[in-house]
Amino acid sequence: MIVIADTTPINYLVLIDQIQILPKLFGQIVIPQAVLRELQSTPAPDKVRQWLTTCPDWLVVKAVQQADLTLTILDEREGEVISLAQELKADLLILDESRGRQTARSRGFNITGTIGLLDRAGAQGLIDVPATIARLRQTRFRISPQLLEALLDRYKPS
Repeated sequence: MIVIADTTPINYLVLIDQIQILPKLFGQIVIPQAVLRELQSTPAPDKVRQWLTTCPDWLVVKAVQQADLTLTILDEREGEVISLAQELKADLLILDESRGRQTARSRGFNITGTIGLLDRAGAQGLIDVPATIARLRQTRFRISPQLLEALLDRYKPS
């Protein structure tokens, strides 16, 4: 399975100490160079930059061979995620931003985001979803309250 991730999901999974769910769910994750640059940039949280000092072997950085010029409406990293997905015929893209998600879906890609990852990990018993969501709420992550409550409702004790 070829899974390509954008910056935001990796950023937040590192911040809430749940980055280990990615290799458990998918084995290997591919990111384009633009995503790596953003994760290593000065504006990135210190914790994220520190995590990347020993880049795990399950995180593979690949260069885009042919940028898709029809993706210039997106920011550089989202454009590279979708371009790389087209080149590698990816099975899944991990994106949070709505414009990137819409564009990827219109090109036939399966999409998930940070919340979808947490839901998958919870369904497999890899994380305590309510505790993880509590940590996510302490960050700058934005999500509709309705979507968050729907997720939490699925993990309420019986």
